[in-house]
Amino acid sequence: MANRTYFVLLAFILMVAAVTGSHGQLGPAPGTVKTNPKDGLKYVWIPPGTFTMGCSSGDTECANDEKPPHKVTITKGFWMGQTEVTVGAYKRFVRLTGRKMPPDPNANWADDRLPVVSTDWNEAKVYCAWAGGRLPTEAEWEYAARAGSTEARYGPLDEVAWYDKGKDWRLSEVAHKRANLWGLFDTLGNVWEWVNDRYDGKYYSSSPSSDPSGTASGEGRVLRGGSWLVDSGSARVSSRLRAIPTTRSNGEFGFRCGGEVFAP
Repeated sequence: MANRTYFVLLAFILMVAAVTGSHGQLGPAPGTVKTNPKDGLKYVWIPPGTFTMGCSSGDTECANDEKPPHKVTITKGFWMGQTEVTVGAYKRFVRLTGRKMPPDPNANWADDRLPVVSTDWNEAKVYCAWAGGRLPTEAEWEYAARAGSTEARYGPLDEVAWYDKGKDWRLSEVAHKRANLWGLFDTLGNVWEWVNDRYDGKYYSSSPSSDPSGTASGEGRVLRGGSWLVDSGSARVSSRLRAIPTTRSNGEFGFRCGGEVFAP
């Protein structure tokens, strides 16, 4: 009964948001999907709203950098890649810009439906700008990944995420697991996703309550969501990872784009 009440309430909130948008302004319905002609990928409209960022209530696996949980308001709606950027989309980017594919840890980039991996933060930023958007902020990423959920995961882990189960697990094509309530796939597992923010393990203690964009200094950047190579403890919506922007993982680091993307 509690679950049913939650979904009914969420559906009502989303319906109201679809009609009024932010601060009474008209906007797309939450979960609206559009194809970006630049990179050929689908993007989902994420409405503005307020959520609790950081360690989820009842989550016993949180690290210190996920605390304290705190209220955050995203004041403007934004578009978010429905999936991680794929090999096929990145090939298009390379073909049209003259750039190079990153080193491939798999099979010569043969599968266009796999997430592109081994991209560093700088390459991810350049790609998103080319596609008409940007890397999402850490707050935008978590807000979109939660899609209204207050739990550590937006569904049973095996239903929503590719992660290391000790069975020769491997990178998977995008969108083969269950999406969250706003229609985003693979925000948990598959690949760690670069976001725009610099990393600060104590940032949550002083983070602004509206549209936080991360600390102003620091060499590390943040990745979110876990990967196919990590255990279940990292496949949580509040889990954070730090890496130097020039880091190339062995098939674990990818990204998805967000922001305005489509002109009004």
